[in-house]
Amino acid sequence: MTTKIDGISGLKAKVGEHLGYSEWREITQEQVNLFADATGDHQWIHVDVERAKAGPFGGPIAHGYLTLSLVPVVGQEILQVGGISMGVNYGIDKLRFPSPVPVGSKLRAGGELLAVDDIPGGAQVKIRYTFEVEGATKPSCVAEVLLRYYE
Repeated sequence: MTTKIDGISGLKAKVGEHLGYSEWREITQEQVNLFADATGDHQWIHVDVERAKAGPFGGPIAHGYLTLSLVPVVGQEILQVGGISMGVNYGIDKLRFPSPVPVGSKLRAGGELLAVDDIPGGAQVKIRYTFEVEGATKPSCVAEVLLRYYE
């Protein structure tokens, strides 16, 4: 279920709150291969299925940055902000990949609103996205993402 917030004042009222979760999505070998082609990262643990079966993870895994690249889609599923003219990505304060995302696994993210700081014309917002693989004990990606919303 998407959290809907109206404007910057609405965001400020939600600081410190968990915003909810995205839908579960399967990570496919096709996605991993396309990401490898787009980034030039063809490391065997991602794209060589047979070799990866004998590797440290028992099969191919998604690129960490592939997981991170899902922030826009999961972010829209978790949070929608109305009453603004636009929002832009501003950066990442902290990023970690504590555990792998096996190809074929299901992944979702949860979002927590950490901060809302005034900037000229709007606000800078920090959201912690924690990605988890279904059935795993540790998160696969934890990213403190900075967004800027303008009125």
